[in-house]
Order: sequence, then structure tokens, then C-alpha cells
Amino acid sequence: MQVTGGCLCGHIAYEAIIDPARVAICHCADCQVNSGTAFGVVASVTENQFTLLRSQLKVYHKIAESGRKRALSFCPECGRRIHARTQDVPAAFFGLRVGTIDQRQQLIPKRQVWCQSALPWLGKLATIPAFQQQGG
Repeated sequence: MQVTGGCLCGHIAYEAIIDPARVAICHCADCQVNSGTAFGVVASVTENQFTLLRSQLKVYHKIAESGRKRALSFCPECGRRIHARTQDVPAAFFGLRVGTIDQRQQLIPKRQVWCQSALPWLGKLATIPAFQQQGG
């Protein structure tokens, strides 16, 4: 599936080809900290088909829970994470942050990974009062 997207401030723009069957919720501690919330949602970029259309990404290198060297890419202006890929392993998982994809409403997660790190209250979301906008 061809997608477009970018960061919060508009400094970064990209296009990519993703596999909508490989959209996942990741509960690893790195995704929790990096997203500033309970989990990350990522779409698998197909065969590294990611093209940066505007500006340059800032890259942070990290050893993931899996032990792999990961290159995490961000907008240098607003700090929004765009993607993560395994360093020096072109065929490894290349995860594009679903929140940065313009077509995100079409991308339904098909699996959850690193569930051993999932926050215990996630299963209770349906019982928490919900509002259409900020309020309450």
C-alpha cells in the first residue's frame, strides 16, 4: 500500500510502501518511553521502500530489548519519531510510526508484540469513561 506522511510540524515529509497486513502494536519498554504513552503502533515498510521527500531526519542509535542495534529516526525540529530500523540488516523489520501516516485510519493492527511489557491497565480501557473531545 502506498502511503504518505510526515511529522507534527511539517518539516519532514515522506512516502513509502507498507504492508497493511503487518501493522502491529508494540508494547516494548522502548516504544513506551519513545512514544510517551503505553505502546507504539508500527507499519512494516516493504523492502525498505521509504523515500524522504522533505528535509533530513535525525538518527539515534539504540540497542533494543531484542539485542539488535536499532536506528531510530526523528524530525530534528519537533522531535516526532518517524521510523525505526535494524542497523546494518537491510532485510530486518523497518517500522514506520502509524501516527505519522496520512492514511492511518485505514491501518488496523493485526497483532501485538512484546506483550510481556504491556501495561496491566490496557485490558480495562473499555471501562474508562470516554469523551468525544477533551472534557469530562
